[in-house]
Amino acid sequence: MKFFTRGEKPSWFVSLIPFVVLIATLVVVIKVFGADALEGGSQVSLLFATGVIVAISMIFYRIPWKDFEEGILDNIRAVGTSILILLLIGAVAGSWMVSGVVPTMIYYGMKVIFPEVFLFATCGICALISVMTGSSWTTIATVGVALVGIGTAQGYDPGWIAGAIISGAYFGDKVSPLSDTTVLASSSAGTPLFTHIRYMMVTTVPSFVIAMIVFLVVSLCHDVPSAVETLDFTHDLTSTFNISAWLLLVPVFTGILIARKVPAMLTLFVAALVAGIFAVFFQPHIVGSVASGLSPDPSQPLTFLEGFKGIFISYYGSTAIDTGNAALNDLVATRGMSGMMNTIFLIISAVAFGGALVGSGMMQSLTEVLTRFIRRRVTMVSATVGTGIFANMITGDQYLSIILTSSLYKKLYKERGYESKLLSRSVEDSATVVSVLIPWNSCGMTQATVLKVSTMTYLPYCLFNLLSPIMSILIAAIGYKIARKSK
Repeated sequence: MKFFTRGEKPSWFVSLIPFVVLIATLVVVIKVFGADALEGGSQVSLLFATGVIVAISMIFYRIPWKDFEEGILDNIRAVGTSILILLLIGAVAGSWMVSGVVPTMIYYGMKVIFPEVFLFATCGICALISVMTGSSWTTIATVGVALVGIGTAQGYDPGWIAGAIISGAYFGDKVSPLSDTTVLASSSAGTPLFTHIRYMMVTTVPSFVIAMIVFLVVSLCHDVPSAVETLDFTHDLTSTFNISAWLLLVPVFTGILIARKVPAMLTLFVAALVAGIFAVFFQPHIVGSVASGLSPDPSQPLTFLEGFKGIFISYYGSTAIDTGNAALNDLVATRGMSGMMNTIFLIISAVAFGGALVGSGMMQSLTEVLTRFIRRRVTMVSATVGTGIFANMITGDQYLSIILTSSLYKKLYKERGYESKLLSRSVEDSATVVSVLIPWNSCGMTQATVLKVSTMTYLPYCLFNLLSPIMSILIAAIGYKIARKSK
């Protein structure tokens, strides 16, 4: 076997070397840095593995540097919008908290969402909002943050809370015609959008129903905290923030923008801007404390410069508000845009690794070996699902994973006589929903940052996300509604 043949792309055996290097480096990084591995160690590991790809390809295969540069730059262009959206999500999270929008949503939510059905209601609410908005990220960054506060006050484990939020948000994102991932998956596979959505229901609905049943059972078995504990939580909220129903106009206005299909970046920008204006009028003492770094003092008037400084810090920096309740302090603390920098660093490092894999031909070599073993329908769908998950792990981005998986298997599905909707469904059942379960993926890192619950903590409870790829393979094995092209 010739491992190194100049003028050809790397063999599958050689293509495994960067992954071995990456895994080995990550093991050491996690052992050394522990929970702080995502602060920079994991990103450097990805860049180091990228360097290994380039070194092997240029030295032994004479692949020119421009191939890698084009691959990496193409991937960075593809995720450019996501990076800007991440920054705006950080600004929304900070301004909605300082303005009292999220505390108000928590306060009124505790009045109407009963603890006995909290997880069930949470999953359903997030699913409904995500269907209407077409964005799991927007749903989690707004309503999801409020639901974390409500669930914490009602004594639920953070993992279960985040799992219910993410399950509902990704179900809605997956089946919404407004979702960018849904449109991307259908278009990449060459499937009409609504044909794709209808066909996904075969695997998506059973997964969601099972998840909802489990959330309902767990909610019914939950030990409800005493009325005194809940009252203390709401008292600390009202004594720190000026709770007002008028503040709910901010999420309502944001919802109107989304319903009118205003672009996500513009919607988030306006949502942060309006929240900043509301903060000056409804929470001047909070804004002043953010600007000065001191405890909130309602007796001190807010000057223009203090208001300007406080609002800007809520957009880009860290805020710590003393409520007198340790659990509530952690909940209302925000990091703004700066809190998203590690995620952006991770995205750039991951897409560099993925771009180098594609530019070197290593990804194609691995996929060609994989397709040799595909003989039956269930192995074909299983390979597609596995590739979607694997692509999320190596590229760190769901958009790249969707495009990559669709491109690799599109010809195979056509040759085997299967309609493109089977491919688009298999891609959505894996590449879209599993991204949030991977700690170094942009989705996993983002949701962990926004919800303040680590990826590994909520992973076992994201029931819909875990069931979707399994259901996809199961339905393929059964052969239910598997469409083939007529000869």
